[in-house]
Amino acid sequence: MPAAAVHLELVFSRPETTLSVTRGAARLLMDMGYAPLLEVCLPNGRRADVMAVGRKGDIVICEVKSGIDDYRVDRKWPEYAPFCDAFYFAVAPEFPQAVLPDEPGLIVADAFGGAVVRDAPASPLAPARRKALTLAFARLGALRTMRD
Repeated sequence: MPAAAVHLELVFSRPETTLSVTRGAARLLMDMGYAPLLEVCLPNGRRADVMAVGRKGDIVICEVKSGIDDYRVDRKWPEYAPFCDAFYFAVAPEFPQAVLPDEPGLIVADAFGGAVVRDAPASPLAPARRKALTLAFARLGALRTMRD
């Protein structure tokens, strides 16, 4: 592998941080009464790092950012909003939070849990979209259970 490719891999790939933040954000959402699934494909072809359904049917999506470089190169996060009632970034404690935009919610997490630093603004889904997403979410969860 060329030296430049190795450098890019090290800069943009932080799998241990991603795993830690994803796990902590999912645990926080469970503590908040949500049922999360990881790596959920959305109807627009995007993949939500964490998607969760609450007791009242509200849907939350968390986009995990492993570091500043991950955030700077990935500008597709606005494309998640049409598929959730609330959108959060989830980052590690050492992430420079000042670079993130103010409008999404913010979760700071590690492998053991997390905290909501900034609430996500509520943007209620249309009933038909909520129903379609909820059914797809339930089917995905059931199919994953059978796969294990």
